Amino acid sequence: MPQDTLKLPELSLVLLIGTSGAGKSTFARRLFRATEIVSSDQCRALVADDENDQSATPDAFALLHYLVGLRLKRGLLTVIDATNVQPEARKTLVQLARDYHVLPTAIILDVPDRLAEDRNRQRTERQHLGRHVIPQQRQQLRRSLKTLKQEGFRHLFHLRGSEEIDAVQTIVRDPLYSNRKQDTGPFDIIGDVHGCYQELVQLLTELGYVVEEEPVTDVRDLGVRVTRREDVGRDATLRVSSLNEPEPRGLNSLSNDETRSVASLHHPENKPPRRVLFLGDLVDRGPDSPRVLRLVMSMVQGGQALCVPGNHDIKLLRYLNGKQVNEKHGFAETVQQLASESDTFKSQVRQFLDGLVSHYVLDGGKLVVAHAGMREEMQGRGSGAVRAFALFGETTGEIDEFGLPVRYNWASEYRGRAMVVYGHTPVPDAEWLNNTIDIDTGCVFGGRLTALRYPERELVSVPARQVYCEPVRPLDYLRRLAEASNEQPEPNNQLSAQQQHDDLLDIQDVTGKQIIKTRLLPSVTIREENAVAALEVMSRFALNPKWLLYLPPTMSPSETSALPDLLEHPAEAFDYFRRQGLERVVCEEKHMGSRVVVVLARDEDAARRRFGVVGEGPGKVYTRTGRNFFNAPALEAAFLARLQDALTASSFWERFSTDWLCLDAELLPWSAKAQELIKNQYAAVAAAATAALPEAAAVLTQAAARGLDGVEALLARTTARQTAAQHYAEAYRRYCWPVDSLADLRLAPFHLLATEGRTYFDKDHAWHMETLRAICLQDEGLLRATPYRVVHLQDITDVEATTQWWLDLTAAGGEGMVVKPYDFIPSGQKTLVQPALKCRGREYLRIIYGPDYLLPGNLERLRERNVKSKRNLALREFTLGVEGLERFVAGAPLREVHQCVFAVLALESEAVDPRL
Repeated sequence: MPQDTLKLPELSLVLLIGTSGAGKSTFARRLFRATEIVSSDQCRALVADDENDQSATPDAFALLHYLVGLRLKRGLLTVIDATNVQPEARKTLVQLARDYHVLPTAIILDVPDRLAEDRNRQRTERQHLGRHVIPQQRQQLRRSLKTLKQEGFRHLFHLRGSEEIDAVQTIVRDPLYSNRKQDTGPFDIIGDVHGCYQELVQLLTELGYVVEEEPVTDVRDLGVRVTRREDVGRDATLRVSSLNEPEPRGLNSLSNDETRSVASLHHPENKPPRRVLFLGDLVDRGPDSPRVLRLVMSMVQGGQALCVPGNHDIKLLRYLNGKQVNEKHGFAETVQQLASESDTFKSQVRQFLDGLVSHYVLDGGKLVVAHAGMREEMQGRGSGAVRAFALFGETTGEIDEFGLPVRYNWASEYRGRAMVVYGHTPVPDAEWLNNTIDIDTGCVFGGRLTALRYPERELVSVPARQVYCEPVRPLDYLRRLAEASNEQPEPNNQLSAQQQHDDLLDIQDVTGKQIIKTRLLPSVTIREENAVAALEVMSRFALNPKWLLYLPPTMSPSETSALPDLLEHPAEAFDYFRRQGLERVVCEEKHMGSRVVVVLARDEDAARRRFGVVGEGPGKVYTRTGRNFFNAPALEAAFLARLQDALTASSFWERFSTDWLCLDAELLPWSAKAQELIKNQYAAVAAAATAALPEAAAVLTQAAARGLDGVEALLARTTARQTAAQHYAEAYRRYCWPVDSLADLRLAPFHLLATEGRTYFDKDHAWHMETLRAICLQDEGLLRATPYRVVHLQDITDVEATTQWWLDLTAAGGEGMVVKPYDFIPSGQKTLVQPALKCRGREYLRIIYGPDYLLPGNLERLRERNVKSKRNLALREFTLGVEGLERFVAGAPLREVHQCVFAVLALESEAVDPRL
């Protein structure tokens, strides 16, 4: 009977095979999206403006193959609308499917020659076809039917006649076995077990599971019960599968007239159940492979676990299938252990192993698990190459001194979005590298059995009870080499795998147009020309990039004030945040210094461990463009030592369980870093004005005494300019004093940005102020706590008192204040709120806008300034700063952190008035 549905793999290369006039194009348009179809006729039309120009066929198929390659690279199902009756025409397409690890599928539209000829006669553009063409294509099609499977087509659909072709109404896209993106976790991922049953039970216990072995009451019963600890004693019970319940994949041989015990999980409301993911190599080398198999099979059967196969498991499968296998590498022990097991159990093991899938893609594509790892381009795809890589990884073709193959370090080049968790190659310690981690810590060799908790990224390990098998290559081989030679390890050997591979940054990661996905904004776009400018600054002037975790954002001023002789006033800042729906803000005194970021570790050893730097001291102080603030190493060392002492005295390290921190701060005086700027720009203007204007005023006074017309107005303006110049000099001099030693410096921290394992963007600004005040009190000679006020925007008295505080502050020569939302990142807002608005005093603004900015006409023009672009820039830079620091704390590769750092610097090239 004709079938109305065809089931295809969700990711496949579909070849429509049929003679000209078989109805391939009609069939494709009816059942597939237009974007999924790549037609040879359309490609011929694109390259020759005529889809029937046979002379353009080579170019048309070159285009077709190119388009197919691009679609398969992006993981898109693709349909080839061409005759495809010749093996040589299919060969290139099948190879493309293999190159991109996609399953090739053939749909054969087999119609009588007369029907095909009638259809071609009805198409005027096909009149050129000779009478021999369709019979010739028919012969080629008939021969192809015998060879399609050998050519590599895994799925074949042979539709005979127009009735069967027209009967197909639906194409079902069948998810690949590896596609479990709907499973979001949480998971406990366990590395290679290798028969270490006792350690596995201990690890499961550490993870919160209870393992109970029960008497086997049925030959089909695995006899193991596993529950979560919080379910014990409440309502965790065994259930019996109903007769119509679908069997788990790989255990489908159990007969329907027999029942089996399955562990049942009951979790508290709103708490998702945890599941275990086993990374394979359950057997060989260890003391009790059958019990490990029984436990894992029970958990998979009960829905508590998933499992991918390891190479040792597949070796056992081949043996159980009657194949001859080499009994090296601990396999002989497994055979011996299985000898006392029943044939029923061995049959269950065989079917269980046979049903395992090479790898899994989980949690919307965020997590990939495979025994030996998985390259980005292979994830979620199906081919022999994918399965081989999942089982064995990749080797260089070389043999090491122990006679073992040298494995290619694919993880060092990994750039994928998904976290890849794998095992296969035993390592002394599980380390993150480019969002991948090998958690085979060699339990069977006397190491540990390790689990990774996802999404927490927490490692849990239990030690091996003994060395069950001596490794051919010691787990701590490099460490033993250093001890044998009585030498200290090289500095690079003290660094983590990630730090060693982060030693050199790839220029491709920070050049060209970039679209950066962030948590706070959907994306931030960086133009290519801005990225080039940032790269030049970083490459020429920046300090060691391993210190560059964060660059602070720019800050927008408030809107202009309508009050006389004022450009900025707190009223506009308060009004902005009221319009955003905020009830409270924090107002902080604005220090006239240099914005700096302080990255500091407890000691140099901690700096090496966390930042991967050796011999550069415990920390750095750098500017908002990534340059080292201090030119004198001795002064920097003394400064950092004093700050370390203050942190230690305040018990900071213990209170925050960290050995490093990152601060956002102002370092005073302004002249400490801006000496040349003050000398060449501000002082030069003041000197010229105070020298020239009194002379001009004297001459104009003489002219006025002689009664010359129009001189009085000019004299009044010159006198006003002379007074303004004096105020201008007084304004910048308040922020300048000689810096001859550490005693002349002051640091005013205002944000605790990060410590080990976390950022503090979830804390309100008052928390930041009080936390940092406790540190500042330990060394008031160096550290300055920032005065601040919490303002309730609906409380008029509160607003008026804060406004008067600002007036008093600026009247005394202070710069002004910064108004921030009470919460660092306000929640519940439709759009992201400005992280801060600066509100500067009347006299300080002379430094920014020049001595004469308050004279008639000037202030009016300045009131027309537009802060929209500045605010857009501030939001994007703030978003990038948060994203970069969160990536660093989460252990992301340095290239992902620097993508954000470079982007902040690149945005500084945007065309925005710097005086804002």
